[in-house]
Amino acid sequence: MPSPHESLPSGADAGGPPQPLPRRRGGPRVQPGYRAIALIVASAMFMEQLDATVLSTALPAMARDFGVTAPHMSIALTSYLLSLAVFIPGSGWAADRFGSRTVFRAAIAVFTLGSLLCAQAESLGFLVLARLLQGMGGAMMIPVGRLVLLRSTSKSDLVSAMSWLLVPAMIGPMVGPPVGGFLVTYLDWRWIFYINVPIGVLGLVLVSLFIADSRAERPGRFDGLGLVLSGISLGGLLFAFELSSRGEGDARVTYGLMAAGLLSGFAYLRHARSLAAAGGQPILDMSLMRIETFRLSVIGGNITRITQGAQPFLIPLMLQLGFGMSAAQAGMITLSTAVGSLLMKGVAPKVLRRFGFRNTLLVNGIICTATYALCALMRPSWPDWALYMLLIGAGFFMSLQFTAYNTVAYDEVPAARMSAASSFYTTFQQLMLSMGICVAGLALQLSMEANGRSVAGLADFSVAFVTVTTIAMAATFWNARLPHDAGADISGHRRRRSLAAAVNEATDAPD
Repeated sequence: MPSPHESLPSGADAGGPPQPLPRRRGGPRVQPGYRAIALIVASAMFMEQLDATVLSTALPAMARDFGVTAPHMSIALTSYLLSLAVFIPGSGWAADRFGSRTVFRAAIAVFTLGSLLCAQAESLGFLVLARLLQGMGGAMMIPVGRLVLLRSTSKSDLVSAMSWLLVPAMIGPMVGPPVGGFLVTYLDWRWIFYINVPIGVLGLVLVSLFIADSRAERPGRFDGLGLVLSGISLGGLLFAFELSSRGEGDARVTYGLMAAGLLSGFAYLRHARSLAAAGGQPILDMSLMRIETFRLSVIGGNITRITQGAQPFLIPLMLQLGFGMSAAQAGMITLSTAVGSLLMKGVAPKVLRRFGFRNTLLVNGIICTATYALCALMRPSWPDWALYMLLIGAGFFMSLQFTAYNTVAYDEVPAARMSAASSFYTTFQQLMLSMGICVAGLALQLSMEANGRSVAGLADFSVAFVTVTTIAMAATFWNARLPHDAGADISGHRRRRSLAAAVNEATDAPD
């Protein structure tokens, strides 16, 4: 029986075709291709990503049903963030201890159950408890789902698999608001949660049929103190970002949460260093940052996520407040970015094979950031086709960028550390997406105050777009530091160059 640490099928290191998954007790009844696995994982991730944004449009209707004011409903959002902050770091250890398929299946079940309970809520308190449960499932779905794909896909197919996987992450935040608006307008806010139930049940069946189980032989002791410290740190920072982005609450509360998050973060770093020195395994393994491609992908990707996190917040708001569009009209135009993401899916493997990860991230990073910066110039006088084309292009280039980041990050990660790397990567991904909303909201608020406006105008949105894209452009420095042959076994770029070199040598050889 192969080692449970194997994250890639036999022959993957050579870039060869994927081999059949090893037969294991409780393994899948059908041996699927990587596309089937990617789509199963992507469906679960789409459900989580959609739920994360669809709720915002239903808050006023929910507040009326619960007999509270709309601002009180913000706890329905922050309770979900709390679960994410606490449980994402523990997902890697759970997958190693109980098996990636087992944990992924349990995550879908918990998320689906939480969704069903949310739909049944008759009070705000009950809803908050259900959202905590739902967030617990969502926290495990993203990193463990990615781990399932990494352990089931050969390096030669990883780019294509990741491009399938990334689509829901790009589409979910975009379709959430219009879907939420439609359900609240024509049905009832409870359908926002009911729609997760059939998706979740189908996911459970597909995971049981197609996903193989794998776990570590020796997962190590659980780092309980690390989970507490990291949870306080991430929860404090996420809540602070969320409050500052909406301009709600006492500023002292926001700063207090941010201070608590930073202090707990420093305490965690000291704890993790001591635990690692004693031979233990920290819940968030900071030593992963010593791996060059992983470190550069984390840093460059997280800086770029400032823009990715900001645009689902800024674009619909600008179209409604600045252009005078209805929520439905704004939603339809915003969906253009999702179209761009879908168009990218088949292009990414070819681009990365031709140019490699470094050149793609370097050049495309500038293009995708500049494309979103052009959104600062959008005005009501623009024809609809121009708005659509700009947003399709923005979605296309941004999706290509994150396909490359999310793939090259795992190029040099040892198989035994893949689960730790997935939970680490997802933790900071969630943090930076929230920071993107915070930075955009802060820039918008400061511009409004500087211009003496109580309602955001087009010029204020322009300032916000320029701010977030200027920050994201700093990722260019880190992209340029990637080795030229980074991820060559995954993209096939080096093999292409080596073949060309061999042909040249044969041509230049004397008779």
